[in-house]
Amino acid sequence: MTQVDGIRLGYGTNGFANHRLDDALRTIADLGYTAVALTLDHAHLDPFAPDAAAESARVARLLSALGLRCVVETGARYLLDPRRKHHPTLVCDEPGARIDFLCRAVRVAAELGADCVSFWSGIKPSTVAADTARERMRSGVGRVLQECERHGVPLGLEPEPGMFVQHLQQALDLRTQLGEPDLLGITLDVGHCVAVEPVDAAACVRRAAAGLLVNVQLDDMRRGVHEHLEFGEGELDLAGTLSALRETGYRGVAAVELPRHSHAAPEVAGRALSALRAALPSDAVG
Repeated sequence: MTQVDGIRLGYGTNGFANHRLDDALRTIADLGYTAVALTLDHAHLDPFAPDAAAESARVARLLSALGLRCVVETGARYLLDPRRKHHPTLVCDEPGARIDFLCRAVRVAAELGADCVSFWSGIKPSTVAADTARERMRSGVGRVLQECERHGVPLGLEPEPGMFVQHLQQALDLRTQLGEPDLLGITLDVGHCVAVEPVDAAACVRRAAAGLLVNVQLDDMRRGVHEHLEFGEGELDLAGTLSALRETGYRGVAAVELPRHSHAAPEVAGRALSALRAALPSDAVG
């Protein structure tokens, strides 16, 4: 069992891109994880497929049978545009397809019983003014929140290096601008904290955890470099970060995020779980 004071340690399916979804979920559960971060994609629960509703119901049953808690991730690279990675975004000239995708993701999450839908802003085109990008974020997120309210599904805005919203403070500011809606929280990738935040990951956890943290992604990184690394290969204080999660009472999913390690997914996922267990006090994991 891998549950730490209410935290459910999981693994992301974007790190199992070469596996069928069912095989990925079973492997994640067999390794000892109790949660999964499920990235909607062509081969992994495509929300645009004609049978998306039936498939969501089937996957929900499988998650329940495997004892896996779930969050829905929306970072598929080419799901919306086969030629342009992560396009369109919420801050580009035509964000409609992204908004539609996020609304579909909310409906899938409701069917799965997922904790939240995680999303990011996207990269601001050089031709788009910052004020315009901010207005597009407010408008787009506001429209998705309407779908969230219909289904009771929270959103988790993830600050992402190089994107329009890349710092935790920017995500918090956007939430304030939207009137601090109850269903808009924060997804925090602790590796991103190492890469771009002015304080360490533990401090970011403590800042976001005041009722706002709905999803956590775990990985290692180096300062100034946006590259997802296995634990121990970067500069993350893993033990200190996990301690901060425990101390703040976070009780959601904390899933390993290694999207470029699918070529050796079972081995990498196994090493990650061993590293997580080693970083925790001996009485923390049952």
